[in-house]
Amino acid sequence: MKVWEVHSKEGLDALTLVEKPEPQPKAGQILLKMRAASLNYRDLLTVKGAYGSKQKLPFVPLSDGVGEVVAVGEKVSRVKVGDRVAGIFMQTWLEGEFSADKSKSALGGAIDGILAEYVTLDEDGVVHVPKHLSDEEAASLPCAAVTAWNALTTDGKLKAGDTILIQGTGGVSIFALQFGKIMGAQVIATSSSDLKLDKLKQLGASEVINYKTTPNWDEKVWELTNQVGVDRIIEVGGAETFNKSLRAVRYGGHISLIGVLSGFSADVSTVSILHKGMTVQGIYVGSRAMFEAMNRAIALHDIKPIVDRVFPFEEARQALEYMESGAHFGKIALRF
Repeated sequence: MKVWEVHSKEGLDALTLVEKPEPQPKAGQILLKMRAASLNYRDLLTVKGAYGSKQKLPFVPLSDGVGEVVAVGEKVSRVKVGDRVAGIFMQTWLEGEFSADKSKSALGGAIDGILAEYVTLDEDGVVHVPKHLSDEEAASLPCAAVTAWNALTTDGKLKAGDTILIQGTGGVSIFALQFGKIMGAQVIATSSSDLKLDKLKQLGASEVINYKTTPNWDEKVWELTNQVGVDRIIEVGGAETFNKSLRAVRYGGHISLIGVLSGFSADVSTVSILHKGMTVQGIYVGSRAMFEAMNRAIALHDIKPIVDRVFPFEEARQALEYMESGAHFGKIALRF
């Protein structure tokens, strides 16, 4: 079978297509013939060697994918041959609280990912995906969608009538918009592209702000909310946006810290957190139980993930280059 591996920390050129024997499932495992995968910003960082100094080499990247079960090991009962399933982001986070041990089971980082024609996973580490979704749409769910779901429901406890601020047009932000709308929330969105802002309005955003033409977008948010601030912010920008988010959120509000698109560290106005009595919560994807609850909502409301572009499996490097360009709206997928 063909497998993409990262052999060094020398940028995207380190991503290499190699041939390996097809794996066989052991007791409790299943064998997936992969159908589609999707990219996250984390994948770009891992492939470029920018995700951390502890990354082992070589490794198979990507966390998000959908495949067909083509073989099962002994004592497998949760799935059967022919089922279409997605791997969960952290293979041992089935339910309950997050922990250090669970973080050591993240696909495409702590352990090998799914960018291979055949993949073996533990039967507990997969979920069935909604039937109305294409392979590429279903492949977009494990990281970005579960992260948004966790931020709004499990951690954020969103209520109908709340106001959410989303940043940009990546997977997490658009899923937060889609989930927020079915929960009765008002969504304010930011982007540097008027074209992308128009698309967000078509998806249901109530207000949009171009942060290039309105660099003090936090002041605009304050104005749009009658000097109250938003209830919840899906913070994916990181270093350059965080302090503005502190100013844009309401007293007692909630910031879900998810991304680091503009940097890993910054001087933070800690007094703002104290003065406003807000909650800042780091969100690192979610559990299998969250994934399954989210899938029920997606199926019930016929939600369709936004897939910007689909590349063939052999063009994984080009797909990552496209992600790096920032031109995408929604998810970037690979078709096997």
